[in-house]
Amino acid sequence: MEYKAFQDIQLSRLGMGNMRLPTDGEGFSAPINYEKAHEIIDYGMAHGITYYDTAYVYHGGDSERCLGAALKKYPRDSFYVATKFNYGANPDYKAVFAEQLARLGMDRIDFYLIHAVMDGSIDNYLNCGCIDYFLEQQKAGRIKYLGFSSHASPENLRRFADHHQWDFAQLQLNYFDWNYSTSKEEYQILTDRNIPVVVMEPVRGGRLSSLTPGAEALLKEAHPDWSMASWALRFVRSLPNVQVILSGMSTLDQIVDNCRTFSDPEPLSDRDMDLLMKACDLFHNQLRVPCTACRYCTPDCPMEINIPEFLKVYNDYKVDGMMALNRADAVVSEGKPADCIGCGSCTSHCPQGIAVPEIMPLLAEALSHRPPRP
Repeated sequence: MEYKAFQDIQLSRLGMGNMRLPTDGEGFSAPINYEKAHEIIDYGMAHGITYYDTAYVYHGGDSERCLGAALKKYPRDSFYVATKFNYGANPDYKAVFAEQLARLGMDRIDFYLIHAVMDGSIDNYLNCGCIDYFLEQQKAGRIKYLGFSSHASPENLRRFADHHQWDFAQLQLNYFDWNYSTSKEEYQILTDRNIPVVVMEPVRGGRLSSLTPGAEALLKEAHPDWSMASWALRFVRSLPNVQVILSGMSTLDQIVDNCRTFSDPEPLSDRDMDLLMKACDLFHNQLRVPCTACRYCTPDCPMEINIPEFLKVYNDYKVDGMMALNRADAVVSEGKPADCIGCGSCTSHCPQGIAVPEIMPLLAEALSHRPPRP
């Protein structure tokens, strides 16, 4: 296992996220399978993982209990626990903090975070008094290091980062978002302020563990023994200000592969990095429908389907997964994807030649199986 100095301690570069623990059944309310979850955590402890991340809301609160029970048999100074306060779940930060200590069965929390700072929640966090309270808990020794996780715009990330000198911050960071979102700018904002970065979603919720065939072939030719997830982890590991890289491991196979990656000191070479960026572009282009929203397809659609907007939902679904399908609810359209009769009028008018009658049934099928909102 690779380690990196953080203030006066050493942290494993790989951290275990406890948001996607194995469950008995499907869905958000399915109970954690403690036996399988503890097997994964035990493997992590045996192979040098020292950083374990959870939160007040993960698995309906049971993630903290499960993690605390798993770590109870290990010396308290052999691991570091991170958990989070979420204003939206319960604004009573004093009660939440006390409950978290009880759930974990611990008298202190090593890494404590303000959870999911977003453009819509930043003022709640800045004005409710929680930051001052957690700074007091830090002085009292019940919190060792205080930070925050962010899904905010760069503008609001700057605003929150400038509140005081935070010990660390957590960002969604991966090579796809580095190229196609604002991750690079967010990383630089924290780096300019000397705030170490803990990475979440380095494999983009598992999406980067399986690429399109052309993108995978390009990477497999260079390193046949590296998994797609390994490429993603190695990318974020190469960034100098990255401290810990979290992976939400829900199977033994995943943690075995990740531990193997972080036991291999070989960095990405310049050639590897070039290949990865080419694979990322190829993945992006192969994955998405190349709709330009010219709307040539809509006037003659007999079912009056807002085709460009639904194609946008389809693209988001292919990149972001099932939860992106909820964006279909906001599309203003007389007809829905399930109403498509496959007449082909849209394709005959499309400058890109998009086979809309093939895509609409796929989107309709996905929409019929989308998960309930959490």
